[in-house]
Amino acid sequence: MSVSLEVSKREVRPRSLRNKLRHEGKVPAIVYGYNVESTPISFDGQTFSKLLRENGANAVVTMDIDGNKVNTLVHKVQTNTFTNHFEHVEFLSVNMSEETEVETEIVLIGEAAGAKSGGVLAQNLYTVLVSATPDNLPERIEVDVTNLDLGDSITVADLPENNEYKVVTDSEEQIAAVVAPAEETETTDVASEPEVIGSPEE
Repeated sequence: MSVSLEVSKREVRPRSLRNKLRHEGKVPAIVYGYNVESTPISFDGQTFSKLLRENGANAVVTMDIDGNKVNTLVHKVQTNTFTNHFEHVEFLSVNMSEETEVETEIVLIGEAAGAKSGGVLAQNLYTVLVSATPDNLPERIEVDVTNLDLGDSITVADLPENNEYKVVTDSEEQIAAVVAPAEETETTDVASEPEVIGSPEE
């Protein structure tokens, strides 16, 4: 999937320019990688937020830099801890005909049979590493847990094969399992006579 993002080249000095951009709702960023020099850019923060929300973090982001069409992937995103606003973004320019590796979210769907009978569905793996050409990178991988009974589990090896991408993560990694609920341990408070230290002799 490919989406367009309107960007502008920016100056990197003085550093106060970054804060000025953020105050204007812009996000300072940088793009580097295949067939492009490291280039500081900026773009509208709300537009980028909508782009991620609607297309996912693995979408190919196409931008125009000095009249050149550059295909990129979002490589790293820094957000403000308190406001959750974007502080800085790194884009990696990619060759659309070469495979690349990225982390892809795992989403569990359905209600496990074992959970209905009192078990607990535990997810142990939340992302997997996949390899594909940029336009075939999945936004997420859905895993149906409906048939998981108590004591059953799903590993990476159980993921269905897909012609568009290959899962690189170790096949033995466990994604999810239905386990028995933790037993509550009863603790009995045993009252004891307080020990008297240094009592006077009669």
